Amino acid sequence: MKKEITIAGIFTILIIILLTVVGFHPQNHTPRNVYQVYLNGEKLGLVEDKEELLNLINEEQQEMKDLYHVSQVYPPNGFDIEEYVTYNENVVSANNIYQKIKDESDFTVEGYMITITKPKTENESEKVTNIYVLDDAIYKEAEHRFITTFVDEDTYNAYITNTQEPIKDVGSIVNHMEFEEKIVIKKAYIPVKNKIFTNADELTQYLLYGTTEPGQSYIVKQGDTLSSIAEASKLNVRELMILNPKFRSENAVLSIGDSLANGIINPILTLYEEVRSTEDVEQAFTKLTVTDENMKSGTSKVTQNGVTGLERITQEYRIKNGERTQETNVISKVTIREAVQEITAVGPRYSPSSNFGHGSAGGYYSTGLDWGWPTKTPYVITTNYEMRWGSFHNALDISGTGFGSPIYAARDGTVVETYNACANVGWYGSTCGLSYGNYIVIDHGNNYYTMYAHLKTDLQVGIGSRVSRGQVIAYMGSSGSSTGAHLHFGFAVGMPNHGGKWYNPWSLYQ
Repeated sequence: MKKEITIAGIFTILIIILLTVVGFHPQNHTPRNVYQVYLNGEKLGLVEDKEELLNLINEEQQEMKDLYHVSQVYPPNGFDIEEYVTYNENVVSANNIYQKIKDESDFTVEGYMITITKPKTENESEKVTNIYVLDDAIYKEAEHRFITTFVDEDTYNAYITNTQEPIKDVGSIVNHMEFEEKIVIKKAYIPVKNKIFTNADELTQYLLYGTTEPGQSYIVKQGDTLSSIAEASKLNVRELMILNPKFRSENAVLSIGDSLANGIINPILTLYEEVRSTEDVEQAFTKLTVTDENMKSGTSKVTQNGVTGLERITQEYRIKNGERTQETNVISKVTIREAVQEITAVGPRYSPSSNFGHGSAGGYYSTGLDWGWPTKTPYVITTNYEMRWGSFHNALDISGTGFGSPIYAARDGTVVETYNACANVGWYGSTCGLSYGNYIVIDHGNNYYTMYAHLKTDLQVGIGSRVSRGQVIAYMGSSGSSTGAHLHFGFAVGMPNHGGKWYNPWSLYQ
């Protein structure tokens, strides 16, 4: 009896194992083809008809099709569907799955993703910006408009077709042009929650200003000029023309009622141009005062008029989004006219009188004294005493004499302030040395001060040093907030950055 029970038990166990292996389906012994739907790796359920679900998604998203003028809306990114052969009866409706997807994610439209990667720098981490368009032609048109905001259309076309005219006497050519950022364009399914650009106008606005919000504008009135509009907008004329590329001359004729863009740009892209140019650059004349005992006491007379020099300079430099960087590489020079020093004879006990010129934008101040130039010649002024994208640049940026070239005291005086703790080469935006980098301030008496900034660390003078006009006090560097080797040369009445007021350094040479 025990043997019979044992055999029966073994037989039962074998039956159970067999059913487990082949599957036991008391309700349905016929396999079915169904589809398992996934979203971001999670199962949403089984549907019987794949096409029914995809068609339902497209039909139910008519609002998105109307908004973007597309014929097809697609499932979200992360959506997947796989076919199964199963005995499982737990199949749900396509509508049930659609509602789950709708609640958990966004549907997509077919288009292009443009990835703009700004490389890591010494003071900034890598930055990635994604832009979405339905048609890559929209981006390409916006990119072209961005470029021709900063580069004349004819110049750009000549560059890309390799048809630039060679420089004969004076002029310039673009040696190279590129974006700093890496730009990748690829097809993508774009979630409808993302900002999708549908026209080049709006995308150009975004590339220039970093926002889709409407930019500032100015309506031209009677008597307006580009110069007056620029001053009212806290821009210089070059910057105003960058924002309004149709104007290529400061003397352009304006029409009353015209709208001019006059906001501060914050570009998504960084366009660099490497330019070679030959131009005639004026060199300031210096001034000398001599005492003439035969003249009446306290009087003065110009005995030799000053004449500016003129140098034909061939140079190479970079332009970043329409703005010239601060370093210039002088290739060659030809002297067209030597500068002639202005000489003023003065009687005994002469005391120079000072007088103010026109407002701070021009900022001229007559000192009645003689001044020397603070760098070697020839030189190039890369930025004048002027507005620069919303803030005032209160000095001259002098370049072209080279990194490490000597910096001279502009007049006799006493060094009253120095700083030399910055690296010789800084970067734009550095705050080292109050952004001036390494600098020297000299008191010339009569409450006149000059400032020499972005110097190398090896200053040749210290606080309390007596200096004479033309004495080497430092060497040209690129410290602090700088885009290249240059001298930031400032002139102030009163101690700079301690209550003194800046004036145009050209005052000293005109």
